[in-house]
Amino acid sequence: MLLAATAAAFAVTERLKLERSPITGTRVDRVFSPVCECARDLAVISFVLRKPSEVTVDVIDAEGERVRTLVRGRDESAGRVSYTWDGRDEMDRVVAEGRYRPRAQIREHGRTIVLPNPIRVDTTPPRIRIARVRPRVFSPDGDGRSDRVTVRYEVDENARAMLLVVGTRRVLGRFREHRGRLAWFGRVNGRPVRPGIYELRLRALDRAGNRSHRTRASAVRVRYVELARERVEVVAGRRFGIRVSTDATSYRWLFAGERGIGRARVLVLRAPDTPGTYAVYVRVGRRADRAEVVVTAPEDE
Repeated sequence: MLLAATAAAFAVTERLKLERSPITGTRVDRVFSPVCECARDLAVISFVLRKPSEVTVDVIDAEGERVRTLVRGRDESAGRVSYTWDGRDEMDRVVAEGRYRPRAQIREHGRTIVLPNPIRVDTTPPRIRIARVRPRVFSPDGDGRSDRVTVRYEVDENARAMLLVVGTRRVLGRFREHRGRLAWFGRVNGRPVRPGIYELRLRALDRAGNRSHRTRASAVRVRYVELARERVEVVAGRRFGIRVSTDATSYRWLFAGERGIGRARVLVLRAPDTPGTYAVYVRVGRRADRAEVVVTAPEDE
């Protein structure tokens, strides 16, 4: 009797080995976060049934224990079927981080199949920090000199960094391990931003959909052309200088009816002989700056 039972069991096992699996075309999300409040807060489990069947689908842990039943005894037609798991157990608690597997019971075939595709639950957000920001002053005017600011960062897991400019995402990087860099070309909707101070922050997004906290702000300044002083006082007929800050090789200036092209970092001009208030202008491309020049009479007059 024992020999006959053993032979029968062996025959059944061999028949199952030769019999085609009742399911095929398995697709299972590899990693997700049930707490990310994002598009990846569910895991999708999908496969193709060769024949109409009554199906039960569970999720089991690394020890093979059932943590959640997704469907029980559902009649399904032949073809692709899909189910979702929200990362919670039967008590509606978020499960511990780790690897889980879907298990399908196909009643008509008397088969229980543990799908080979593991699902990793990850609820820990990545951590990111700014390592360096260079340069601190740049001019996104397209002349090839200091047109962008580069932010180097470090992250504690494989994650995708995003650069926030004044709170709005402007750059989204690729997934990187440990470190990377992002470049912002000082443009919004294809146009260069106005001169001024801009706060840069980083966030990281891991493959499960978890987002890091924002980093501390790092300030950069956009400058096209700038005069060092807003107001200059000079005696009539005397020469005076005013520093011009730009990364352009030259700039145009206009003062008291005179105009010219400057290349030096200090623009030297002669005050008019007539006392009064004048303005000096410097321009690079479409960007300009001005300073007020107050011309006073000589003391002996």
